Amino acid sequence: MRFSVYQISRRGGREKNEDRMGYCYTRESGLFALADGMGGHPEGEVASQLSLQTLAVMFQRDAKPTLKDPRRFLTEGILAGHHQLIRYATERALLDTPRTTIVAAILQGREAYWAHCGDSRLYLVRGGKLQARTRDHSYSELQETLAGVVPIGERVNRNVLFTCLGSPGKPVIDLIGPLTLQPGDKILLCSDGLWGAIDDDTITDHLTRSPITDAVPDLVELALRVAGEKSDNVTVIAVEWESAEDEETPSGIETDDLGSDVFASTIQASVGPGNPDDLLDEAEIERSIREINEAIKRSAQKRG
Repeated sequence: MRFSVYQISRRGGREKNEDRMGYCYTRESGLFALADGMGGHPEGEVASQLSLQTLAVMFQRDAKPTLKDPRRFLTEGILAGHHQLIRYATERALLDTPRTTIVAAILQGREAYWAHCGDSRLYLVRGGKLQARTRDHSYSELQETLAGVVPIGERVNRNVLFTCLGSPGKPVIDLIGPLTLQPGDKILLCSDGLWGAIDDDTITDHLTRSPITDAVPDLVELALRVAGEKSDNVTVIAVEWESAEDEETPSGIETDDLGSDVFASTIQASVGPGNPDDLLDEAEIERSIREINEAIKRSAQKRG
């Protein structure tokens, strides 16, 4: 397959950058993910990094060179990241668990799949139009969605989320796909530092008029200018899909020459304080996946 990718993260007006992004790919499958560590809780940068690491470890294990079930992978991978955060907090006797939002996409064959928890967003732009955009797991967006059904009371803060990774309850995960890709499709994943400062039309317009190598840095700079000194972290990773088969084109990533067992990743291998080797335990991830599968089976039996 062939695609172009561009990623950038800016600290803005915050003391530290708690956003993380990255991508992994094999010859026939690609994972693109972004997480935004939540303020007001400890070690947001650990939460975002650990959630992406968990996805990357599972992708390396399961993409041989394709994922058998991308939808299931996304669900299990995001939930496994949630379990890793709970484990991290428990082992370090933290009074509160590190928390993060996450959005992740799988491109495989000619199809795209994506999932998210929280308010980090995915945009799909095709032919100058916004084809799809994730719906935030925030009370403000829920309020807008229900506006025509129930009376709206006092407006709520857009930053108040009703789900995330690391929360006491089971995370809510929205899952989309498969969606058939077309050459020239652009997929953008971003933290709320971007969409909180500039609207969907502006994001769509920039992606339409320019290649992602120009559009993405321009959007980030615009968001920082609009938000001013109190700007949030602004993080974006964007992908332009070219084809399922590799072709002779002058730019982008082509995977045709990769072996079936070759894995490439931009997601860092370690995170935060302490011993990085202790943060990701393969056996613990496996246990998390087994627990998820058992819960799914129990739920199916109850419905039956």
